[in-house]
Parts: sequence; C-alpha cells; structure tokens
Amino acid sequence: MHRPFRSLISGLFMPSQPLELQLEHLLGFRPKHLPYYQLALSHRSQSETVAENNERLEYLGDAILGAIVADYLFKKYPTQPEGFMTEMRSRMVRRESLNSVAMQMGLNKLVLFNHSDRSLARSHIFGNALEALVGAVYLDVGYAKTRRFVLKQMIKAYMDMELIEATDNNHKNKLLSWAQRHGKKADFVTLSEKMEGARKVFCVSVQFDGEQIATGTGYTKKEASQAASQHALEQLGSENPES
Repeated sequence: MHRPFRSLISGLFMPSQPLELQLEHLLGFRPKHLPYYQLALSHRSQSETVAENNERLEYLGDAILGAIVADYLFKKYPTQPEGFMTEMRSRMVRRESLNSVAMQMGLNKLVLFNHSDRSLARSHIFGNALEALVGAVYLDVGYAKTRRFVLKQMIKAYMDMELIEATDNNHKNKLLSWAQRHGKKADFVTLSEKMEGARKVFCVSVQFDGEQIATGTGYTKKEASQAASQHALEQLGSENPES
C-alpha cells in the first residue's frame, strides 16, 4: 500500500537507534518504519524539497487527527449539539493547543529546523510537526493504533477536557468587546495570502480607527483573525475581558 512513499523516502535518512528509542517512549510503541517519523520531524527550513520536509505528512495528520477528535467528542458528549462539538474540536486542534501538547511531549527536542531563525522556535512548528507525526503513525501502523496513540498519548495525557470546555478562546469577541467599551472602531484587514507547501496561509491585521495594532497568521482568515486578536489583547494587557 505504501511502497511508492517508502521508495521515495528510503534514501533520505539513516536509521538512528537513539531516535528510535525516544520515539518508542513518545509513541508508546516501537516504530516499524523509521523514515516516516524522520520525515515528520523535518521542518521546511531544513529543505524546501517536498519529499524532504514534513508538510505533506502534516496535511495527512491534520485530517486523521480531526476525524479521531470528532469521533472522541461524539462519544464523550452524547447529549451535546453539533455546535458545541465543533467548538470543542476547534479548541483541541487549533495551532496553539497542538503546539502546547507538542512542547509538553518533548517533541520540540526532536524536530529538525533552522535554529538560526529565532522566530521559528517561537512559532507553531512543533504543533505542525505533531500533526505530521500523527500522519507518520497512520502510515506506519494504521488507523486503529493511530487512534489509540492520539487518545492515550495526546488527549488523556496532556489535554484537560474540563478546562478546555470552560475556557473561552474567542479572542476576537473579547477584542471587539474591549474596543466597544473604549469607543474604538475595530477592523480586520487581510494583508496577504500565500502558499506554504500545500496549504494557504493568511495574514490578518487588527486595526483600531485605521491604526494597525497587531497581526496574526493562520490557515484560514478566521484563524488568522483569532491569532491577531490574541496578540492585540496581549499588547493591550486585556486578556481579562472585564479590564
């Protein structure tokens, strides 16, 4: 089933016993085909070549992770409506959440990226690598074991569902409320749309009365607006919506 992909990447890496042991601890099982995981841990700053970075695996892992989380929420909340589950899934798989989980797992210590670019270490590349890792697990051991990995090693180990449920992550609504209380007109302006690998990335600006306050990026305009709003709130010292 995966022979074409195997042949494509088989010559890229040499087996690394220490990495294999680290992955076994991280995953809860020993990898069968190490090159999948080595590719998942290779950021685009290491190589622009599609066959040598993790962007395709990130795309695959994003889809697999979304399905597993949707199934998990459907069974965990049998009486909740579609809107509630959609919001919960969004909170669980958003870039900031996955980046936090990746850091707690120690995945940041395994990702290969250009360390001279300091902005990368402060970005969401580790959460993206976690999605790529999910894709690697799926290719290596199939859906059932991938589901077990996500539920046990990610959700149950590092996601506090009660806290996620109680937390209001709608930064845009908070910012609009702040602007209304302070008599300011808030606008969201799309500054750019560009392709990063196989995915489009948007950059959105938050402006008060025509003056730019903060910017944010995301795979959708909504996600970029939320990121920009969060950055604006941090600059304003207004994470508390009552302030």
